[in-house]
Amino acid sequence: METSSETVPKRLERRPRVIVTRHLMPSVEDRMRELFDVTLNRTDTPLMRAQLVEAMQECDVLVPTVTDRIDADMIAQAGDNLALIANFGAGTEHLDLKAASARHVMVTNTPGVFTDDTADIAMAGIIGVPRRVREGVELIRSGEWTGWTPTALLGTKLAGKTLGIVGMGRIGQAVAHRARAFGLEIIYHNRKPLPDAVERMFAATYVQDLDELLTRADIVTLHCPAGPGTHHMIDGRRIALMKNGASLINTARGDLVEQEALILALESGQLAGAGLDVYPDEPRVDPRLIRHPNVMTLPHIGSATREGREESGMKVIANIRMWVDGHRPPDQVLIGLD
Repeated sequence: METSSETVPKRLERRPRVIVTRHLMPSVEDRMRELFDVTLNRTDTPLMRAQLVEAMQECDVLVPTVTDRIDADMIAQAGDNLALIANFGAGTEHLDLKAASARHVMVTNTPGVFTDDTADIAMAGIIGVPRRVREGVELIRSGEWTGWTPTALLGTKLAGKTLGIVGMGRIGQAVAHRARAFGLEIIYHNRKPLPDAVERMFAATYVQDLDELLTRADIVTLHCPAGPGTHHMIDGRRIALMKNGASLINTARGDLVEQEALILALESGQLAGAGLDVYPDEPRVDPRLIRHPNVMTLPHIGSATREGREESGMKVIANIRMWVDGHRPPDQVLIGLD
């Protein structure tokens, strides 16, 4: 059972000192200036480790993003006033939650904001890789297209194929909702099965064993959080279990997949293609992925909508305001203390 050592904070009797690590939507930054004593990152240059530590020594509230790795040693160097890390985004694997809890630093996030946006990008890969969309775009741009022929750029149809969803949380379910409209048969792997009514709604079948799901699916899409239990969960052994000609879509986290094994499977032709929005060493993308004709390489844009980024920023503000007023923020991250 998840617990938290944080107590409800005391009301802060002054404007909080807030430092934001990246450039946010103008409407969000404008509202922050109205409410807080805020330092904004106008250049949008990621802060180096030493700069993050310096910020944590100066502020009451730090507003980091997924690009900011904050470990236990950094938290140990934080100033006495740091009491809230109000993360911009749902994922918190870049933050040492237990170290924060030990220092009585509350952590909040912005869950549920990017569900539909990320599901839309996943569907772009689910549709685009089997239909070889990237190859078609490259053909037009190269000026080498000679016109329609009956056998050019033949892909595979979606209807009747099996989509394997790994991780059936908010985003996985949003993908299932979209995929059903394309006639895909849906199987999923999760820590536990969904309620029967939800499975019926998506016409989805639970597969307890991930290896079995990989052997059955024509397209596999990943929607898991990062962490020790999911690092390289799709490794060389598991990629070898996938059907010849299958596709892999990853809009979750880069380290879910053993990249070298994925590249070997693509280059050998075992996998037909991949749709990738995340990478293990961002912003570096392995040149072999870029060169492959049927790998859709996107620059981590799963959450990149104006609406989503603004809503996430406003959630950050709401969490800070609740904390300032001495109330428990609505999106406090509960930290497991084993």
